[in-house]
Amino acid sequence: MKLSRALRLQNPAAVSFAGAGGKTTAMFQLAREFPRTIVTATTHLGAWQIPLADHHIATNDLTTLAALENIPAHGVTLVSGEIENDRTSPVSENILSWLYEESQRQNTPLLIEADGARQKPLKAPAGHEPPIPNFTEAVIVTAGLSGLGKPLNDEHVHRAEIFSSLSGLQINQPITADSIARVLTHPQGGLKNIPPTARRIALLNQADTPELQSIGGGMTRKLLDHFDSVIVASLKNSNLQTFEQTAGIILAAGESTRFGSPKQLLDWKGKPFVRQVAETALQAGLWPVVAVTGFRAADIESALSGLPVKIVHNPEFPQGQSTSIRAGINSLPPPSLGVTSLKSERFGGGRVGAAVFLLADQPQIPADVIRALTESHTREMQSILAPLVQNDRRANPVLFDRITFPDLLNLTGDVGGRAIFDKHRVEYIPWHDDILLFDVDKPEDYQRLKEME
Repeated sequence: MKLSRALRLQNPAAVSFAGAGGKTTAMFQLAREFPRTIVTATTHLGAWQIPLADHHIATNDLTTLAALENIPAHGVTLVSGEIENDRTSPVSENILSWLYEESQRQNTPLLIEADGARQKPLKAPAGHEPPIPNFTEAVIVTAGLSGLGKPLNDEHVHRAEIFSSLSGLQINQPITADSIARVLTHPQGGLKNIPPTARRIALLNQADTPELQSIGGGMTRKLLDHFDSVIVASLKNSNLQTFEQTAGIILAAGESTRFGSPKQLLDWKGKPFVRQVAETALQAGLWPVVAVTGFRAADIESALSGLPVKIVHNPEFPQGQSTSIRAGINSLPPPSLGVTSLKSERFGGGRVGAAVFLLADQPQIPADVIRALTESHTREMQSILAPLVQNDRRANPVLFDRITFPDLLNLTGDVGGRAIFDKHRVEYIPWHDDILLFDVDKPEDYQRLKEME
């Protein structure tokens, strides 16, 4: 998976990089994924970084930047201040503003290194850091997991004393995953100086072993309370996993006319169907979990009492399943952290990265299959992902990436998500249990299901 895909960078935008443990690597790797990219810095760059670009303009004079018009429409152009003592000086605010306007005019990404870490895996910002421009549309805060277990000192951490103060660790104590997470989520740490309109992304780099990948994955739950997404990466091995909140949407509005009574309220192992489905969604780690009600709404809401489930009533449920799909998606958290509609188009919007749709008449669906869907999505970010069981039969539940949400919101009538399968690539994970194919349409189906208990 390309870094631009992991970041949901669908169109050119202004992106700033802060932190330590791979900022420069990430910035130039991302730059190479576009035909033409402008790279600059509001901090010092080492002279060794200059050859990473195809073209270099070193200037403190705004008039010199006319040279950009003569550069071929491909490759990476680095614009910096003058070179002094084997490092470049930061660009001026005037040049930075001009570059932003030029990148917008040319529809070209503008990538900005906004922090220095002296090539150490971890850092904490000083009082003047990081200088992130207000026009930044996304801030990528990096941390190197190679620092785990190392002593907290100046050898491994840039500004170790500040890191100690923010994390609560004493100097020379071993660096822990919790301490890194505390610094990343601290207002004076990883969240410092991020513009309120910018998307926040944590990049846990140097996860070069399965153990470090597992540790990074374990850090994501806390980080996702503060960041729109978390990427656990080994950039040197091109191994990327994108962690985002995955919602669960339970479609529980139907009248069950064929069955003769509300299937959502039938008993399964001592619980109403809809409650069992909600508990499974929560157990699988979906968040938020939304139950869309319609017919017998009060009874279904009562069946979910005490669970951390958002109830959304759909008064239009007689018009078909599409109305419940729309109600569920519209109930999800809006684009977060002040992200505007323009940035939503560029980065895919708010903090929910995908949704798993669950049917209220399938209480037998195991949490394991939901986890398998979400884990596969972190690695490959498929647009639509479903289980495939015996004889290559597609089954429920189905995961929809947020890139599909606009099409789902355009559905009308009594149709489900299958109606957009021709607009997006549908991918599958093999599943061994054909119980996923079973649903309750008639009373005899219910009797068969109870016999499976």
